[in-house]
Amino acid sequence: MPELPEVAGLAEFLDKHLQGTSVTKVQIVSFAVLKTADPPFNALEGRTVTGVRRFGKFLSIDTDGISLVFHLARAGWVRFTDSPTDAQLRMGKGHIAARFTFEGSDGPRGFDLTEAGTKKSLAVYVVRDPQDVPGIATLGPDPFTEAFDADMLAEILAGSSQQIKGLLRSQSVIAGIGNAYSDEILHAARISPFATAKSLDRGTVQVLYDSIHSVLGTALAEARGKPPKDLKDVKRSHMRVHARTGLPCPVCGDTVREVSFADTALQYCATCQTKGKILADRRTSKFLK
Repeated sequence: MPELPEVAGLAEFLDKHLQGTSVTKVQIVSFAVLKTADPPFNALEGRTVTGVRRFGKFLSIDTDGISLVFHLARAGWVRFTDSPTDAQLRMGKGHIAARFTFEGSDGPRGFDLTEAGTKKSLAVYVVRDPQDVPGIATLGPDPFTEAFDADMLAEILAGSSQQIKGLLRSQSVIAGIGNAYSDEILHAARISPFATAKSLDRGTVQVLYDSIHSVLGTALAEARGKPPKDLKDVKRSHMRVHARTGLPCPVCGDTVREVSFADTALQYCATCQTKGKILADRRTSKFLK
């Protein structure tokens, strides 16, 4: 799933390549992906792109009066091209959910929104204001806004009995962090994913805050300037524990372990994060005794 660094990279890339272009054609191949009806999606055609913004994991392509907003969910992606085709796509065929073409002073360009797998969660919205998208309206603070400091994080954690892993992934609490980077942040901070948020002392909260910025900041720097086709590999290349089950921890050499749930999994290092204790791999996980 694309998270804050990759979505920020996509926003920067699309802003550079689409700002000032006009929308020439919009094709929605899967109507299940389109979550709004007013304005109609074809109202985008003929409008000029004024910029591209990120809201958490959402991307907003703004035109004069209407915004195209999309969320890539778990398996969605952007496939960009400088040589778009005018071919009419067939409904419900292949992995393409939507296609957008643009015309600029230096020629045409376009991108497809694709989604792999059978579980379809990619979402597209055409709105007058990005805040009209429910998922954007309810976002928590972005980790890189000036208001998000260690004191704010401490206040958030102090009011929650949730496990820290789940809290970091909650978009209404902190925007943009998902499964992969929450694993990485907790590993960097040396915190168990099952630690209760309000149990963390002030010193640990500061370490967590610093880890959020160092992990996401490094990933942001790596993603900057990369085309969409390279961003997934860039993300995988600097993961220390996420998706590395069975491999050695690069910090201590212990084996990276996993806890599986119904539709997701987390990875951690017992030596670095749980004082050597192994977390039970079952839905209602507790520390093994």
